[in-house]
Amino acid sequence: MITEFTPLTSAFGGALVGLSAVLLMALHGRILGATGIVGGLMRFDNASDWALRAALLLGMLAAPTALLLVTGTGPTIDIPVSTPAILLSGVIVGFGTFFGGGCTSGHGICGNARFSRRSITATISFMVGAFVTVFVIRHVIGA
Repeated sequence: MITEFTPLTSAFGGALVGLSAVLLMALHGRILGATGIVGGLMRFDNASDWALRAALLLGMLAAPTALLLVTGTGPTIDIPVSTPAILLSGVIVGFGTFFGGGCTSGHGICGNARFSRRSITATISFMVGAFVTVFVIRHVIGA
C-alpha cells in the first residue's frame, strides 16, 4: 500500500482546522469537537446552538464541494478495506469517543492547545492505538 506524502496541502488543511478552532473559541467560547457537534444536532432544545452546529457541519461539507466547483474534481477517497470493516471501525471509534469524552479534534487540537491533562492522555492513547493498528495491519497481517 502506497501512502501519498502531501506536506503542503496537509499543512494548509491543518492551518484551516486550527483557524476554525481558534475562531470558534474566540467568537463563541466553544471547543471544536466534531463528534460533539454532530451529536448535538440530534438535540433540538436550543435553536441558536443547533444553528451553530448545523453551520459548522455545512462548512465541513462545503470545502470538498468548493474543491469540486473550482477544480472540476472532488477529493479522491480510496479506502482499501471492506464495508463491514469500515462499519466495525466506526462502531469502535464511536465507543472510543464516548468513553474518552471526545474525539481527535476536541482532544487533539483544542484540548492539547489548552494543556488539558485529560486531552493529552487521550491523544497519546489514540495515537498509540493508531500506531499499533497500522503496524499490525501492514506488518503482521500483511494487508
